[in-house]
Amino acid sequence: MSEQAVQRTDEAPPQRAEDPSSRSANGRPRPPEDDFTADYHVYEPFQAGLPPLRPYIREIWRRREFALQLSKTKLRAKHYDTVLGQIWMVLTPLLMACVYFLLVMVIRGGSRGPDFFAHLTAALFLFHMFSQSVQQGANSIVRGGKLILNTAFPRILLPLSSVVWAFRRFLPTVPIAALIHVLVGVPVGWETLFAIPLVGVVLLIAVGVSSFVAAAQVYFRDLANFLPHVLRIWLYTTPVIYTAEMAVERGLGPLMWINPMAPIIRSWSSVIDDAELPDPLVLGVGVAWAVVLFVVGTVFFMSRERELAVRL
Repeated sequence: MSEQAVQRTDEAPPQRAEDPSSRSANGRPRPPEDDFTADYHVYEPFQAGLPPLRPYIREIWRRREFALQLSKTKLRAKHYDTVLGQIWMVLTPLLMACVYFLLVMVIRGGSRGPDFFAHLTAALFLFHMFSQSVQQGANSIVRGGKLILNTAFPRILLPLSSVVWAFRRFLPTVPIAALIHVLVGVPVGWETLFAIPLVGVVLLIAVGVSSFVAAAQVYFRDLANFLPHVLRIWLYTTPVIYTAEMAVERGLGPLMWINPMAPIIRSWSSVIDDAELPDPLVLGVGVAWAVVLFVVGTVFFMSRERELAVRL
């Protein structure tokens, strides 16, 4: 055997040239073809204050499916995916509207007609969506403690899922309100389509308020018990069980401007009850309130996001 045929044991075997296609665009090695492949989403923590907004918003959009699926899970947990659950979803605000209508009839001696019942149902359905968003969002962080402690993601997705949950509950009530309006002979025109952006404005308010109370609930655990009373007073100071004209006659005109939901409900009543475009000034005040509450609520939540896991 020649010396050339003997391989020295102290020499390392020649290395094969690495295939450039064996690595992905981000530098990570590609798994074999028979292995499971998945996208990597890295959510990096931030030190203090507000997170970097562009990556944060991008991460919220990337994980939007998480909020949608979480809202579906909440509906299934309350059996709203069944036939009886969907019927009860509609009956709850409808029975509430009947109770308030009978109450108004007793107080005013039967001076309200069926057109007022149509106004009451439509306005109450919309306010009920906002109220349910806030109440569900208040407990979203506290109840999601295990998820927060074990997973890195934008925490604001939790109150956002509560708003989506309330919106899903609102959708089945729309045909009921439309049927009541048709039966009582309320006029319907192309102006009625303006109700769609008004729902969007209410959702904007709901996101801001839900985010604020979700973060505040971590610091003040009794807020969830106090919140239903606040929302009930908020309902009574909003032109739902009465009209804005009645409030002005009784000297409550300033309340129609300082209440963030009042201008939206007034615009909603103009569109739904009268088939007219809302007053530009009233609508502008409502949109301004929505933007302010959205910015204040989300900024407060994001500024406290880093402390949530420590406080739970």
